[in-house]
Amino acid sequence: MTNPQGDIVVLTGGVGGAKLVRGLCLALPPERICAIVNTGDDFRHLGLHVSPDIDTLLYTLSGKSNQTQGWGRANETWTFMEAAASLGAPKWFNLGDGDLALHVLRSARLAAGDNLSAIIADFAAAWDIKARMLPMSDESVATIVDTEEGALEFQRYFVERQCAPRAFAVRFRGAPSAEPAPGVLQAISNASAIFIAPSNPYLSVDPILAVPGLKAALRTAHAPVIAVSPIVGGNAVKGPTAKLMQEFGLSVTNQSIAAHYADVLDGLLIDESDSAPEGDLPIAASRTLMKSDEDRRRVAEAALALAQRVGVA
Repeated sequence: MTNPQGDIVVLTGGVGGAKLVRGLCLALPPERICAIVNTGDDFRHLGLHVSPDIDTLLYTLSGKSNQTQGWGRANETWTFMEAAASLGAPKWFNLGDGDLALHVLRSARLAAGDNLSAIIADFAAAWDIKARMLPMSDESVATIVDTEEGALEFQRYFVERQCAPRAFAVRFRGAPSAEPAPGVLQAISNASAIFIAPSNPYLSVDPILAVPGLKAALRTAHAPVIAVSPIVGGNAVKGPTAKLMQEFGLSVTNQSIAAHYADVLDGLLIDESDSAPEGDLPIAASRTLMKSDEDRRRVAEAALALAQRVGVA
């Protein structure tokens, strides 16, 4: 039996995932929350190591996120990018002045030999974040999208090309030789509930599952594994989830989401406006669009209730 006071583990990436983690931190003592974060989006830009999904979670949990924009820091300024552009720097990926603090310090510490896990823990502690944040791996794993324009690294596809090229497949360079970051497998083993956030299944969650040992740990976990569907009203809230599903020949439905996670899933939380998938997978429905902290807490509580109903293996 799993420990009922064990960690609540969340596999997360991007804005939607950060919102669910925030909701769980509102619903429960944040010390019980452990986020395993996608690092397939990480890349080097202007010589700096950028970790977009990690930084989105840091900003969200510390209250520093730009609520209007949905990403980045609140009250950001862009003096550095303006000066860099005047010297011929590429303009396709912007680094805000405040945002640079994370990138510069992270890059310096990585160069000095520190691992990403330790750096994230120190950043979270500096901003009084009580939830644990773990990268999926301390080793480099890069999400590559195979498109009609050729193979594109994630940020080139997502930011520079705005997800416009038709995609044929997604793969994860470096994943076969990567190892889970310290504490990841233990958190899954000791968890009382495990959630797959409403992040893009193909670009944000699959990189995590591609790290050797992660999917096996979910399959053998005593805790129930519950996914929160990214589908709302027959579409994705934001980002290329629906576009990718269509390009991969999939229906933009909860049936497709349930099938994608079928080998690890014990339950699925869906939006009340959408149809449940066929089969005997336990389902719960709620309003899953998260615009406010009240929404985030409501979705988190609905997910927790489903996990409690499903029980443990």
